[in-house]
Amino acid sequence: MSDADPALKPPLEVIAASLRAERVRAGLSLTEVARRAGIAKSTLSQLESGGGNPSLETLWALCVALGIPFSGLLAVPRPQVQVIRAGQGPAVHSAQSAYGATLLSACPPGARRDVYSITAEPGPQRSSAAHLPGVMEHVIISSGRAMVGTADEPVELHPGDYICYPADVPHLFQALEPGTRAVLVSEHH
Repeated sequence: MSDADPALKPPLEVIAASLRAERVRAGLSLTEVARRAGIAKSTLSQLESGGGNPSLETLWALCVALGIPFSGLLAVPRPQVQVIRAGQGPAVHSAQSAYGATLLSACPPGARRDVYSITAEPGPQRSSAAHLPGVMEHVIISSGRAMVGTADEPVELHPGDYICYPADVPHLFQALEPGTRAVLVSEHH
């Protein structure tokens, strides 16, 4: 790892620095952010110190508590041309299901979208609580099959299928075949 290239820092270091910076920017105490996110203060303190193994659910709860997009925890400055090889990049995993999200492109200043590579396996669905108001998600299945969309009206998708749905309501992603992969674009309004 090179200190000169922040893109090469392990995800936990980036998450720790981002959590501290966003909490301080918001003028909130550890106690208040932990309360809002529904986690223990000790857990947040550990995460801000670069420790622990946070689940996707914990990180989402912290983003909602801080009023920031999920990519705000993983984004590092990037060069103009960026290549992320399959299986690389800052990834986080669900504690509830075999589901992982890798940030491919964070929302640059002035833009309002983040791009993720999704890997998922059959089993429990990945249920997401409502995100910030106005967030829309766009999903394209590249392999496998999945149920995707709002919690009350998910749609079965096959390779090449696309869906757009409001993510400011409960929504889900459930792989129906091994090796399910997708691209997810989160659009912030």
